[in-house]
Amino acid sequence: MRTLTVELGERSYPIHIGSGLLESAGEYLEQLGISKKSPHLIVTDDQVGPLYLERLTTSLASSGYRTVHAVVAAGEKSKSLTVFEEVMTSAIEGGLDRGSSVLALGGGVVGDLAGFVAAAYMRGVPFIQVPTTILAHDSSVGGKVAVNHRLAKNMIGAFYQPEMVLYDLGTLQTLPIREIRAGLAEMVKHGLIWDAAFTSWCREHAEELLNLKPESLGYGLEMGCAIKAQVVSKDERELGLRAILNLGHTLGHAIEAVGGYGELLHGEAISIGMAASAKIAVNRGFAPTELYEETKNLLQRFGLPVALPEHMDEERLIAAMMHDKKFVSQQLVFVLPREIGTVEIVPDVTLDEVRQVIRELKEVDRRV
Repeated sequence: MRTLTVELGERSYPIHIGSGLLESAGEYLEQLGISKKSPHLIVTDDQVGPLYLERLTTSLASSGYRTVHAVVAAGEKSKSLTVFEEVMTSAIEGGLDRGSSVLALGGGVVGDLAGFVAAAYMRGVPFIQVPTTILAHDSSVGGKVAVNHRLAKNMIGAFYQPEMVLYDLGTLQTLPIREIRAGLAEMVKHGLIWDAAFTSWCREHAEELLNLKPESLGYGLEMGCAIKAQVVSKDERELGLRAILNLGHTLGHAIEAVGGYGELLHGEAISIGMAASAKIAVNRGFAPTELYEETKNLLQRFGLPVALPEHMDEERLIAAMMHDKKFVSQQLVFVLPREIGTVEIVPDVTLDEVRQVIRELKEVDRRV
């Protein structure tokens, strides 16, 4: 087992990564001092729940914890105020009090939703992340919790750190290949923003990662979590450095919104967004010409999309970006690469530059 720590003073918390951790979940809650007098809420979805909910509840029960659960529909559409209210109802009907905690058993959607419930319920109760996807190695660390508005992603939320991340790698073995690829997009992102050597390692071990080889997967997830933990420790509330974690997200979030939060998975949209950021950087002479091809080829090695869907309307994408939190004074804040492993936050990307890259990415060869 690997254990990392997100260093945030009195709000610091551990990330445990290993196999078979679900069966020990009760013991880990005991180590945190979580109350056994109060009921606890497990939030999961209708794909993960049938696979792992019983294992988690059994483990917690063996340590003396009482639980209730809320099962939401799998997919980005569950990150809504409507579903948020439904989960809140489950918490109230389940008798949760100030000694209770909320556990997120699932991927990024479940983690974001459950975390926002924990942040809001009685003005905040303890929150524990139990991620079951590769993508969630990113979303489960850092304390960003939110739901979507139909006009913009993650517009309604909070910064609310978990008490612990319990990452059982055994749960990843049931992921479909599309989810694996989408999750690995965020792993690659961590290399692109921070560590050229790790980026090279990802390229060299792409096949092993796609096949979920335990040694490679464990190392890759540890590195991804470690990079994010370093960034979050330096800038918890995204006042500066933490914004580099948004590489690919400015356009990526717009793609998700225009696609109705269902056409493309988060990691797929972010992959296109990272290709776009590299292209903008090259177009404005911010990065060497070969950087775009290097980035595109790396993403394609993982079977990720780099071309923008032709049917996505340019004006709708622009409108979605203008509703984004990163849109200020008619200009967009983009994270742009200087080179592999080094990025900068650029606050003056114009709408004309974005329109150009939208058109260019619609013409990219879609063959992998």
